[in-house]
Amino acid sequence: MSDVNTKPISMEADEEAVDVDKIMAEFDKESNTRHFSGIFQKIIKIAMVLFSLYVMFDGWTGTMEERQKMAWFIGIIVLLAFIIYPVRKKEEKKLNHVPFYDWIFAALGAGSFFYYAINCQAIVDRASRINEIDIAVAIIGTVLLFEACRRVVGLPIVCVSAAFIAYAFVVVTRSPLRVIMYKLFYTTEGIAGTPLNVCASFIVLFIIFASFLEQSGIGAFFVDLANSIAGKATGGPAKVAVISSAMEGMYSGSSVANTVGSGSVTIPTMKRCGYKPEFAAAVEAAASTGGQIMPPIMGAAAFLMTEYTGMPYSKIAIAAILPAVLYFTGIFMMIHFEAKKLGLKGLPKESIPNFFKLLVTKGYLLLPVVALVIAMNYFSPAKAAIIAILIAIVVKLVEGAVKSIVHKKFEFDFSLYIQSLANGTKNAIGVALACAVAGCISAMVQQTGLANVLSSLVQSASQIHPIFALALTMLMCIVLGMGVPTTANYVIMASMVAPILMRSLSIPVLAAHMFVFYFGIVADITPPVALAAYAGSAIAKSNPMKTGVTATRLAITAFIVPYIFAFSPEMLIIGSDKPWYEIVLLVVTALCGIYIISAGMEGYMYKHMPWWERILALAGGLCMVIPGIVTDAAGLALIVLVFVLQKAGAKKDKLKAA
Repeated sequence: MSDVNTKPISMEADEEAVDVDKIMAEFDKESNTRHFSGIFQKIIKIAMVLFSLYVMFDGWTGTMEERQKMAWFIGIIVLLAFIIYPVRKKEEKKLNHVPFYDWIFAALGAGSFFYYAINCQAIVDRASRINEIDIAVAIIGTVLLFEACRRVVGLPIVCVSAAFIAYAFVVVTRSPLRVIMYKLFYTTEGIAGTPLNVCASFIVLFIIFASFLEQSGIGAFFVDLANSIAGKATGGPAKVAVISSAMEGMYSGSSVANTVGSGSVTIPTMKRCGYKPEFAAAVEAAASTGGQIMPPIMGAAAFLMTEYTGMPYSKIAIAAILPAVLYFTGIFMMIHFEAKKLGLKGLPKESIPNFFKLLVTKGYLLLPVVALVIAMNYFSPAKAAIIAILIAIVVKLVEGAVKSIVHKKFEFDFSLYIQSLANGTKNAIGVALACAVAGCISAMVQQTGLANVLSSLVQSASQIHPIFALALTMLMCIVLGMGVPTTANYVIMASMVAPILMRSLSIPVLAAHMFVFYFGIVADITPPVALAAYAGSAIAKSNPMKTGVTATRLAITAFIVPYIFAFSPEMLIIGSDKPWYEIVLLVVTALCGIYIISAGMEGYMYKHMPWWERILALAGGLCMVIPGIVTDAAGLALIVLVFVLQKAGAKKDKLKAA
């Protein structure tokens, strides 16, 4: 029996030093920034604060013409990217040092987009008859945009986009340079396409909102809340990690950032409790990634889906509930079986906070989230985000006022608001660049007719069986999603892949969007580019590849559930014409299937499973999650068989031990 740690979770991070900044810089390229201080730091911070305020003002008023707005927006983003981010990760960290070539790149890159913004109307009038200067500006702007994206986001999305552009030069035979550069740079189908438009209009505002939540201390509140709920359960620390990371992941918008932020506390605790380093890191990575599919916020994806699907936010949030329940049930059950296998118990009662006391004393921190959810039903996503930001500011002001009165000491810290606005801009740079580059992919797919080719490919696969078409789509999502920020990930999937499912397989719009969203997200824990898992392994000091494989195993439900609602959209509740009891039956059988699959994946229920029992368990679980009377009956028979074998085997082992 492993020793059970008796100290509160909040104390664990203090005893095992974790260099969060170093890990973030290693696995999250957006955190690999130059170091500034003094007047230079203040100037950059002021610039970022002003940019956040500008985005908020434009989000509320929306007065600027779309093309000009996009050009000014991405121009400022490129300017900041070259100043803040070094050319390579191992660049010498000199204080307040920006190489001369980066000043040139910043000026040329931003200047290219500013040129378009200033001369927008004249260029629109010229249309595809753009002159040589226009072409030169477009080339410079596009190349430097790609370089900025490489620095901040990473190489995978740049390589994919460059490959699509190269393919376009092969296909387009007449004036390819003029045609392609016009499409990429000067239309609302390329760089300034839907992904960037959505980013500038909605995503950045939600990122700013998330930065205010982080500064409010809501993360620590979620950890304590999760501890009060699951701390006493079998294998408590791991279940606490799942709950807290799921709640934090809702608003963080980054699987890697959430893994490192929460994991610096939860992973050392899980290791001390008795979990293997690979398992502890994998739990945190899988839960943090799953936070992006957790309603009501879903890392801002729920609000973005309203734009792409035309459905009300409330319907999307409701539709996401059952898939999220299945996902986290799968992780919970595997943690439970792992803890049983290792003989681990929960934390002692004295180390666990009181649930109701927490809600009374810290529950006000949830008000901005509640305000956001309510506002989404009455305002546009942009205005709802701004209202939520203002509520977050008010909550912090009231908190400071109360503390000042209680402690009889002035406790307002206005620097928190400034830092939140600055962090909002900084966190938005990578997402904006990824969306801009993703727009290039979308433009070239349309320009070359590749969209029809991909649709035909999926359609051909569906002739064999629809599951082959879905599997092909799944691979497309995982490949395109590798190394891309979570929110930008969905935008890419929604623009490129979801329409293919709707056209080729006639899958309902919401089911198609949820399908691609799920598989775009799991790219963060799927080797070989499992950034969230690798970040967790750095904290746990575990083998990165083993951690990635373990995280994929823990998140196996995320690879199963999308197929369920693709074949049975009633899993999403919305628009189902089936009676309620059939939907209930579908959910119950799916939960039973997830339970036995979890046991099979862990190789333990009441005792260790031999390989053939694991196969029976996995087969029975898959039968249960596949809708249908015949499959449910076969699955139930296999589950009962495994249950009886496990019970009998456990009783036999107990008698032998006695």
